[in-house]
Amino acid sequence: MEANIIYRIAKGDEKALDVFMDHYSEAIYRIAYGYVGNKESAEEVVSDVFFEVWRNRKKLLTVENMAAYLRIITTRRAITRYNNDETENFKGISIEESQDFFTIPVISPDEEIISREEIETLNRANDELPPKCRHVFTLAKLEKVSYNEISRLLDISVSTINYHIKFATDLLKKRLWHHDSS
Repeated sequence: MEANIIYRIAKGDEKALDVFMDHYSEAIYRIAYGYVGNKESAEEVVSDVFFEVWRNRKKLLTVENMAAYLRIITTRRAITRYNNDETENFKGISIEESQDFFTIPVISPDEEIISREEIETLNRANDELPPKCRHVFTLAKLEKVSYNEISRLLDISVSTINYHIKFATDLLKKRLWHHDSS
């Protein structure tokens, strides 16, 4: 997202917020829907996220990775919405317990070199990761968020981040090695 748009939002420009919303709405909706499982609740989560962005607009200038920042807000809002939804039978979900954590499929810039089967193997392996581990791995390796930023955003230590990254990397290597040897 262009730094100028973020700056304008931080200064209270509602038109800049509209541009920002157009840019991020679809991605936020997909993440929210992965948690809440229905259109109406996912749309409410999207509204909640953008309301929170607007309410905290002065802090936007300090955000290093906007996509990661929005993913974290969306995850928290979606879990809250899911836990408060009166129509659901399942309560008390947390990021550690969520089995339906939505992640963007791994798509490499070298996709032409990597076979579709290998990409599917990577995505299946990614789905096998525990939710918190998958979240940390996605932020660090796929979205390129610094470990310090992840530590600050998720309120976990850098050593915990290292543990999650090592666990994820080991599992992904194992799955890919097993795939190659079959």
